[in-house]
Amino acid sequence: MITAQTTLRPALASAILAHAPAVGDYPTPVPGLTLFRRDMPTPPADCWVEPSVILVAQGAKRMWVGGDAYPYDTSRFLLTSLDVPATGEVTVASAQAPCLGLALKLDLRMVAELFAQGGLTQERARPGGKSIGIGEATATLLSPFGRLLALLEEPDAIPVLAPLIQREIHYRLLCSDQAARLRQIAAIDGQGYRIAKAIDWLKAHYASPLRIDALAGRVQMSTPTFHHHFRQLTAMSPLQYQKWLRLNEAKRLMLNEHADVASAAFKVGYESPSQFSREYSRLFGASPTRDIAQLRQHRGADKPAATA
Repeated sequence: MITAQTTLRPALASAILAHAPAVGDYPTPVPGLTLFRRDMPTPPADCWVEPSVILVAQGAKRMWVGGDAYPYDTSRFLLTSLDVPATGEVTVASAQAPCLGLALKLDLRMVAELFAQGGLTQERARPGGKSIGIGEATATLLSPFGRLLALLEEPDAIPVLAPLIQREIHYRLLCSDQAARLRQIAAIDGQGYRIAKAIDWLKAHYASPLRIDALAGRVQMSTPTFHHHFRQLTAMSPLQYQKWLRLNEAKRLMLNEHADVASAAFKVGYESPSQFSREYSRLFGASPTRDIAQLRQHRGADKPAATA
């Protein structure tokens, strides 16, 4: 009997190691597939997690969302069905046995299509309304991931075979213990689908003034219902979500495009640089000027970017 732990997981780790020779994140020719490697535990760091499934083939990680911890390792995968601001950390890794894993972005249109086709067993347990969860990394799920990684050795086959394997992975997820979490986003008449549409709007218009009632109406929900389900799925209010988007974009502008504090504040929608600085300090633990100076000082150090 093939088991995930004895056969498939070590093969996944070897395949990832072959394409991740040093600490870092490695985009691949397979659309939506990224590999990662860490050679030591890392402290918690803010990150942005898109709808995705994340597997650890060696080592262990932990994600924090809304004060809740989601540990995952070689026996458990992490799944997110919405764009989620989070804090991630590596908990088990060493130079001799690095933390190795992969992240595959989910195609929610494919999820909806597979869901609409029917024939899938309905999940008995409710997902609790959250957009993030931990599932069992079974052999049935790991097997197509192994075949997807094998395509990295056969790049000419990627355009033809990768979409077929990715479709199988989505199907396996819809048959997994995390199926209900995906279905609540895929069902077009459901609250999760409407919250996903609201998040799409927020990401595109984060610098615009936010009226909760107008956004609720845009996705055909009452304001109280919208606010309740938004917080339930993302662990924050719509205003907090917008603030997180604004402050992280401002951080990127100051760090990568050398914008000054006032310019960055105005560009992401703040009318007062002083208010921006106060909220930035509360989120990142330091003033914008000090935080950016520290980040630039450590940029040359061997410090990987935060991932899930």
